[in-house]
Amino acid sequence: METEQGRRIRSRRTHQKSRLGCKTCKKRRVKCDEKKPTCTNCRQHAVICDYATESAASPRPPRRQFQFKQSRYEIQTDPQNTTDTSTQSSSPTDLSGPAPPPPLESISLADLQLFHHYVTSTASTVTDGHDRNHIWDIHVPQWSFSFPSILHLILALSALHLAHKQPATRAKYLKQADDHFTFGVRSVTTVLSSLNEDNCQFIYISAVLICLVYFGHGPRAGEFLVFSESGQAEWLVLMRGVRSILESRAAEIFSGVLTPEVLEGEACLGEELAEELERHKGRIREVQEFIRAETGDPKIREMYDSVLDSLQDTFDEVYRMRAAGKHGVSLMHLVIGWIYRLEERFVGLLEDKDPLALAVLAYWAVLLKYMQSSWLMAGWDGHVLSGIQASLAGEHRRWIQWPVECIFGTGSCNA
Repeated sequence: METEQGRRIRSRRTHQKSRLGCKTCKKRRVKCDEKKPTCTNCRQHAVICDYATESAASPRPPRRQFQFKQSRYEIQTDPQNTTDTSTQSSSPTDLSGPAPPPPLESISLADLQLFHHYVTSTASTVTDGHDRNHIWDIHVPQWSFSFPSILHLILALSALHLAHKQPATRAKYLKQADDHFTFGVRSVTTVLSSLNEDNCQFIYISAVLICLVYFGHGPRAGEFLVFSESGQAEWLVLMRGVRSILESRAAEIFSGVLTPEVLEGEACLGEELAEELERHKGRIREVQEFIRAETGDPKIREMYDSVLDSLQDTFDEVYRMRAAGKHGVSLMHLVIGWIYRLEERFVGLLEDKDPLALAVLAYWAVLLKYMQSSWLMAGWDGHVLSGIQASLAGEHRRWIQWPVECIFGTGSCNA
């Protein structure tokens, strides 16, 4: 009778050795089917095939390379749903608890480099350096392993940051950013209808990242945040998406590590900042009086009063933050918050390029100037004001002389 040891030996000799198989299969001691350019084993394991006969001529040993596989991110199976999910990212049940990170084989070396750059560099540029809860450098990267859209969007933001820092390779990084942005938006869009207390923070952070990526791309021709030369403004659509998320789950979103930090104490404005602030508010009051004289409808006049009063309050808060040494992205929630809180009737006037509404927006654009220390906001103040100028007739441009001096002048804004 054949012994157990004999059967094991015979089973190892059931196939002929592959003499021309790839080096990866030889190293793993498995049979290579020698298909080119990629053998079946390497294709199934998502590694680039490297034949021994080719690598022998190479002066350096080949490195194992990993490939980004779209299906790892885009396809999730919901055991309670038998419909085709080939175009979806995650089912609602997947979002209620942490999901395992994507296998290493599904991440390319380029993506790992982007992830590393985000953690070590980009994350610090979306805070004021005093992120006590470590949201962007610790929690967001951790959440990216559970929520695919966050992963793609931080990689997109990292690529844009590298494009900003390395102009010589800008085109390469812009391509990577666009690819990841597409996957990130597609992933979060599929789960918006299942917004709940378990995933609302993930979805909110994804929406914030989408807005940051938009700013990071830099100003776009014909797009001026809240109005456009043609159609609906792209950024306005994004902002409305963030608003709908917040209106649904604000209490759950701003809890835990996302609980807003409060500026402690009252920052004392120095004499120079106090005088500068009063000049701005004085100019805003002049516009307010002008609009009151130009508007006969009491309801329209009331709307403009509310908008301009809110703008003066925003200037107060921004200067308080500046006095405390905060600038750049630290002002984002205040500056963008003013746009966020505008009533839809006024936003509609901006979209229609109403001259009075655009004049008010020009005074708001001055605040963008104080965010220029952030790479994300570089050039946005001048871009928005240029769009306003181009949309105003000649006789209306005198209404925005003060913002023009502040943004395009040589210090006359502070005189």
